[in-house]
Amino acid sequence: MTQAALQPSRWQLSLDGARSALAEVFGYHSFREGQQEVIASVLAGADTLAVMPTGGGKSLCYQVPALLFDSGVTVVVSPLLALMKDQVDALRAAGVAAAAINSTVSKDEQAATLDGVARGDIRLLYVAPERFGAYGFTEGLRQRASVSVLAIDEAHCVSQWGHDFRPSYRDLARVRERLGNPPMVALTATADPLVRDDIISQLGLRSPAVHVAGFDRPNLHLAVVRAGSLKQKAELIAEQLRGLGDQSAIIYCGTRKRVENLSESLHRAGIRNARYHAGMDADDRRRIQEAFQRDSLRVIVATNAFGLGIDKPDVRLVL
Repeated sequence: MTQAALQPSRWQLSLDGARSALAEVFGYHSFREGQQEVIASVLAGADTLAVMPTGGGKSLCYQVPALLFDSGVTVVVSPLLALMKDQVDALRAAGVAAAAINSTVSKDEQAATLDGVARGDIRLLYVAPERFGAYGFTEGLRQRASVSVLAIDEAHCVSQWGHDFRPSYRDLARVRERLGNPPMVALTATADPLVRDDIISQLGLRSPAVHVAGFDRPNLHLAVVRAGSLKQKAELIAEQLRGLGDQSAIIYCGTRKRVENLSESLHRAGIRNARYHAGMDADDRRRIQEAFQRDSLRVIVATNAFGLGIDKPDVRLVL
């Protein structure tokens, strides 16, 4: 195994160093709830499970430590191509060396990226779980570099008790062993006690530090509006959407057929939107999600197939 010699970190491998990196690179001058405890655990080399609400800053819990290490690459397993690209782009814009390997990356680009990892040019490497589990890829990574931290995003995907089960996540414990058992941090916003226990078991976390942040969200307003017919429901939804301005909205329906019908009704009402469900082509779903992330599309009508990994601060309405 080659030890990737990163450019020496400007910050100490400590919480004080983490605070400095947080401010200088990401522009935040204090930790959010739960971040300090998780980062301290990662810096200590402990296996960690972090359950934090959407928008709670989970990504920083592995991105900040990655800036403090003088050797090894931080590997991030992420289930969504669009989210992977957004995070890599944001890190590069902040001056952090990051790259992604997934189905959209050619073999030549993958080889060049792994060579960059071997040289110590890359601090964070994002990988789709299916690619990460492939023996050839894992061997290529193992032969080129050490892994300082293995971060598992959307970790509830490993659990059959969770709502986004991905079989490829079940291979991660085995892959970790092939890489020399680096410390693992698993992160999710969706895990009740049953799912937490299953995550720990399936990923093989060893005496993990478990951090569960508070989920009280005083900025959220919850309401129930009763509607008679489907037509009346569509009219009420259109009325709500017209008041959003430039903000974004997600409307959930119980079936694909209802998604199709409501999307068409909203189009007739002059509300530009896109539908999203598991019966659609994967490329179409990816295109719609990317448009939503980049604000060229403001309204999504979807089944619960939509929502995993959405990192969008201007979603003001969920129906």
